[in-house]
Amino acid sequence: MHELYDIIIIGAGIVGAMTARWLSRYDLRILWIEKESDICTGATAANSALVHAGHDAVPGSLKAEMNVKANPMWDQLSEELDFAFGRTGAYVVAIGAEECAKLEQLLARAQQNGVPAAIISGEEMRRREPQINPEVSGALHIPTGAICDPWGATIAAAENAVMNGVELRLNTEFLDFIWEGESANQRVSESAKIVGVKTNQGDFHARWVINAAGLFADEVMHKAGVRPEFKITPRRGEYFVMDRNQVEIKNVLFPVPTAISKGILVTTTLHGNTLVGPNAENIEDKTNVDVTPAGMAEIWAGAMKLTPGLKQRDIIAVFAGLRPGGNAPCANPAVDYNHDFIIEIPAEVDGFVNLGGMESPALTAAPAIAERVVDLLRDAGEDLRERADWNPQRPARPVFRHLSREEQAALVAKDSRYGRVICRCENVTEGEIVAEIHAPIPATTYDAIKRRTWLGTGRCLGGFDMPRVVEILARELGQDVLEISKKGAGSEFLYRKTKEVA
Repeated sequence: MHELYDIIIIGAGIVGAMTARWLSRYDLRILWIEKESDICTGATAANSALVHAGHDAVPGSLKAEMNVKANPMWDQLSEELDFAFGRTGAYVVAIGAEECAKLEQLLARAQQNGVPAAIISGEEMRRREPQINPEVSGALHIPTGAICDPWGATIAAAENAVMNGVELRLNTEFLDFIWEGESANQRVSESAKIVGVKTNQGDFHARWVINAAGLFADEVMHKAGVRPEFKITPRRGEYFVMDRNQVEIKNVLFPVPTAISKGILVTTTLHGNTLVGPNAENIEDKTNVDVTPAGMAEIWAGAMKLTPGLKQRDIIAVFAGLRPGGNAPCANPAVDYNHDFIIEIPAEVDGFVNLGGMESPALTAAPAIAERVVDLLRDAGEDLRERADWNPQRPARPVFRHLSREEQAALVAKDSRYGRVICRCENVTEGEIVAEIHAPIPATTYDAIKRRTWLGTGRCLGGFDMPRVVEILARELGQDVLEISKKGAGSEFLYRKTKEVA
């Protein structure tokens, strides 16, 4: 007799995490699978960390609807789940008279989407952001724009889901579907009901399967026999990270957008660093997150247009991320726009919820997408009974550098490991690392620790802390140091002891 779940969710990015958290509210047995060694490792792991207001989304599209609905949800989410979030507002900055004329079009679109916005003068923009290009001719101010920690938000939602009973299996890769009536690995042609998934860790059965596979969502839906014409094209975006001790940008600054991108932005972050990027390059390889000389030159030119006072000597890191750009027709057929979210229960197959094309603003829209999944399941006849014991709260672990001297002293008195600083750049202590290793979703690799504590993100980029973190992970996990990896199997740090030769 096979173990039966009510729902299986494929993929542990922000959309999968919010969906798991929303569904954990109901009396359901949920399995959540992710092929990597940790959550939040795909498109969610490398982006601009913005909660968009929705001013730029095409009116009538699902993107616009989900973005505008989700934006105000983030305040309550950050309170319940205890992750960093800031309602900063944002600016679309025009340089020169020609770009200034386009601000009226952007204002009209914001108004169509129901997003508050106003045009301010170049003089006022210079007052609000001293680093702005002095040739600024005006700006569109969108007060509901915000910034977040995408790692923190995803981990918080995921932990809350797990704390409410969702079963998360990492290192578990989706391979194919199990079909009703299937025998000897052969799908019965007349059957169109999914009853489970095949993975590298075995088969799992469920009444519903939700595709939240991000960059790989097209491959999942094709195996379900859905939307064979739909193809995800990875869109690579490259970034610079600036030293927070040398650069102070106060605001979220967008250029006037292009046809394919919101443009190369310059933005403050919740950690105090300035972030510059991304560009937008369509590629074929869904794993290629290399930065390129041409890309670096492109985004630096974009930065110079907005904030010409930035200096390359203040760059402390570069990285690239992939957005899962799709080709789904807009939900509103009256709108001539060929890239939209897919949020559906396809008519041609039973037991399948399909989420695809989750490019920007999917991070922002994730809570509204999760709520829409609940509505779809309810409309399909699923009896969703709320659990009396569901807890929306997820308390975060202490962040030593954010505490007062008195709070730090009290924490050290309770646990001396909080008195040992492991990462000097970001002031991360051994106590914080140990807490994350034993959290509801244990951090078992260096990058998992990094995502949760911000360790290794300063000027030395982990050069001082890495050996100590390897030792702590090995000790707490009961493993040999040779088993400790950067991001899972195949990325181990150490091969042998220095003087230990064959």
